[in-house]
Amino acid sequence: MNTHNVGRAVAGLGPHGEAGAPIEQLGVSRECAARAAERAFAVVAVMHTTGSDWAKQQLAGIEATLARYGARLIDVIDSDFRPERQIAALERLLVERPDAVIAIPVDNVETSGAFAMLGPAGIPLVLMDNAPAGLLPRKHYASVVSADNFGNGQVAATMLAMYLPDGGEVVIVGYGRDFFSINEREIGFRKLLGDARPDVRLSRVEFTDIAQAGELLGQSIANGSAPDGIFVVWDDPAMSVVRELRATGLNIPMTTIDLGNEVALEMARGGLVVGVGAQRPYDQGVAEALAAIMALCGEEPPPWVAVPGLAVTRRNVIDAYQRVWHEAAPAELLESARGKGPYWP
Repeated sequence: MNTHNVGRAVAGLGPHGEAGAPIEQLGVSRECAARAAERAFAVVAVMHTTGSDWAKQQLAGIEATLARYGARLIDVIDSDFRPERQIAALERLLVERPDAVIAIPVDNVETSGAFAMLGPAGIPLVLMDNAPAGLLPRKHYASVVSADNFGNGQVAATMLAMYLPDGGEVVIVGYGRDFFSINEREIGFRKLLGDARPDVRLSRVEFTDIAQAGELLGQSIANGSAPDGIFVVWDDPAMSVVRELRATGLNIPMTTIDLGNEVALEMARGGLVVGVGAQRPYDQGVAEALAAIMALCGEEPPPWVAVPGLAVTRRNVIDAYQRVWHEAAPAELLESARGKGPYWP
C-alpha cells in the first residue's frame, strides 16, 4: 500500500498562543514538597461530568498525585455540561475558599467571568483543556493542561492517509460548538492532511448532539456519495457513526480521538475504526495536580502543558488501552483481539 509521506506531527499552541511545555517540566522542588506536606493543601475539582471513564481516570491521577505531596482532593463538583451549574459552583468556592481549584470549563464565554474571579481572590486555578475567553495566564489561572489535541489530530490524519493511496474525499464529522481542545484536533487534522495530500478533498458534517452524529453523516451520504474516509473529532460520536454505517452496509475507514472501550473493541475486531490519537486522562490528571502543587508553593508552572497522545492501531490496541487507562485490558477486548478478519455483528 502506498502510504504517502504526510510528515511528522507537531504540538499545537495553547489558548493564547503559548508554546507547549512537556509534562517533564512540571518539577516540584524539595522545598515545595516539604511545604505541601506541612500545609496539607485542600483542592477541589470541577468537572464536566464525573460518570465517564475519562473523568474517573483523570480524577484518579489528580487524587493520587495530590496525596503524594500530602494534599487532599476534598470535593469533586459535577456541572453536567451546564454553564449555570458551573458558575454557581465557582461562586460558592469563592466563599468556601479551598486552597486551589482544578477545573474543566464548560463554555468559553458564559463561564469566563466566574473563572476570572478565582485567581485574583488568591485561589490558584489550574484549567483542563481550555481557557475561557478573556482569561490571562498568571493573572487568572496558573496553567492549562491538555492532551496535545493538535498533535492527536495529526496522528489521526497520518493513519487515515494510509487508507487513501489514490486520494479521494474525507468527511470530517465535527463539533458545532466552540471548544478549544476539540477545535485543535480538527485544525491539526486539516493542517497535516490538507498540506501534504492535494489529492484528498475535505468536507464537513457538523453535529451538536452526539447521538445524532451518525444520522447526520448518513443524511449527507444519501444526498451525495459515500466518502473514501471519515474523521470524527472524538470517540462517542465516532461510535454513533459506526452504528449508522453498519445499518447501511457501508465499509469506510475512520479515525478518531480517544480510546474508549467501544472504540477499542471496534479496532480489535478489525472494524471501521482504523486509527486513534489517544488522550491519556490519568497522566493529564497527574500534570494538573503537579501544576496546582507548584502554584500553591509559589513556583510558577508553565502556562500551557500539552500531554502527548498515543497513536493506536489494531496492532497495539491492547498495550495502548492499558497505558491509557492504567488498568488491565478487559477480557472482552483480549478475546476480540484474537479474532481474525473484519468484524460484522
